[in-house]
Amino acid sequence: MPFNAIFSWFIGKLQPRINNYRDFPIECQAETFQFLLENGSKTRFGKEFNIQADLTLEDFQKKVPLQDYGTLKPLIDKSIEGEENLLWPGKTSWFAKSSGTTADRIKILPITKDSLFENHYAGGKDLLAQYYTNLPNRKLYNAKHLIIGGSGELKTNEDGVFIGDLSAIIINNLPWWTELRRSPKKEIALLGNWEEKLNRMAKAVIDENICIIAGVPSWTSLLLKKVLQISEKKTILEVWPNLELYIHGGMNFAPYQFTFEKLIGGPINYVESYNSSEGYFGLQDQLNSKDLLLLTQSQAFYEFIPMSDFNGLQSKNVVGLKDVQIQEEYALVITTSSGLWRYIIGDTVRFTSTSPYRFVVSGRISHFINAFGEKLIVEHAEKAIANACAANQSSIIDFTVAPAFFENTKTGCHEWIIEFEEAPEDLENFKVLLDSELKKQNADYDAKRFESLNIDFPIVHFVPKGTFQEWLKSKGKLGGQHKVPRLMNDRTILEQILQRIS
Repeated sequence: MPFNAIFSWFIGKLQPRINNYRDFPIECQAETFQFLLENGSKTRFGKEFNIQADLTLEDFQKKVPLQDYGTLKPLIDKSIEGEENLLWPGKTSWFAKSSGTTADRIKILPITKDSLFENHYAGGKDLLAQYYTNLPNRKLYNAKHLIIGGSGELKTNEDGVFIGDLSAIIINNLPWWTELRRSPKKEIALLGNWEEKLNRMAKAVIDENICIIAGVPSWTSLLLKKVLQISEKKTILEVWPNLELYIHGGMNFAPYQFTFEKLIGGPINYVESYNSSEGYFGLQDQLNSKDLLLLTQSQAFYEFIPMSDFNGLQSKNVVGLKDVQIQEEYALVITTSSGLWRYIIGDTVRFTSTSPYRFVVSGRISHFINAFGEKLIVEHAEKAIANACAANQSSIIDFTVAPAFFENTKTGCHEWIIEFEEAPEDLENFKVLLDSELKKQNADYDAKRFESLNIDFPIVHFVPKGTFQEWLKSKGKLGGQHKVPRLMNDRTILEQILQRIS
């Protein structure tokens, strides 16, 4: 049976939809807004804040306050207990456990039937459809797709509600024609013990014909190394000669680019997506640019808070899509069919184009360093370390940064912990180059580093392989979507890791 021809035909039928929300984003957002209001008016949340189908955006913003996990948690908890029509019409049967990059806090976020099929699945299908458009005559359905999901089985409570990692929810509800090509089998993909899962997954997929890999870069690279170790091959393309696409997301890929190129051992295509427990919001629609196309017709309505005016739930300056400005930093606010209303997701974005609307995820609202007035964001740090690695033919596994404070007689500085996959030959030169690259990325840092008047030369700790993995393990966050916080304005996480290595 010509599976690939059928798959190509099916996936190609999605391109007009993609073209529509690319070319008519404001109109698509208006339709989405109307759909969300109509459904929201039927919920307890909607009745509490008088949501009506005919509200304008201005009225909606006046009636419905900005929300975060803390404000929505009481209704989420009642939904988990089986109560219906609280945040979205009907019963919410799935909840995704998400800790993001926070140190300890676990969030349990609603996943409705609407959001699962019309947002998460729709975004994934759109990404493949756009890939087929950019590179016609692909044969992706003739081979297997390696999906590196989170660790953790679904758990069902007495009310028939499923709680687990988002990837577990997605894998358990995949249509048969997708499940047919996914690898490894469910009993391995949903293992809760990441170390056991890593070994069993590598052994299970090593003899498969893999053409697509999807997963977070940090954990994907560990699996690829395990595959090479078991197979005794030098490159992944020796193991899987038909591999052509790696779909990544969840963190900036630039610091990992060198590692992947060396592991894979030849040219393949890299495509980024913006898919989180809260929703699927963006995909890379151009092969020659990493900017993400905003998904404006996937049951998600967007608002934006300029970071220059950000004040948490008390923020007053909140704009719609048509009013965003290129190169300005925004905190992302979402309203979705999962029942998240005016929810501050915690990510920051910066638009690179408004025709169409393309953006980059620049960081997290809580992950920055401004101890000395430098306003260093994650994007600056990631670009600096990626450039320093490229210049030194080195590659990282992970890093974190926090401010260091001293006695009044000594200027403070930034303190880094860096774990290398391949360390540079000259570590002292790497520190100098890292500092220089930070100055290029951040004008405030550059000004305050002048003659070390306000910020001194950085302290950098180079730690053994496995350091960050052991720290995550100690927090119960090994594998899946869990990530090490890159930048923190306090020293809690940095001190925890330094204590472990001391």
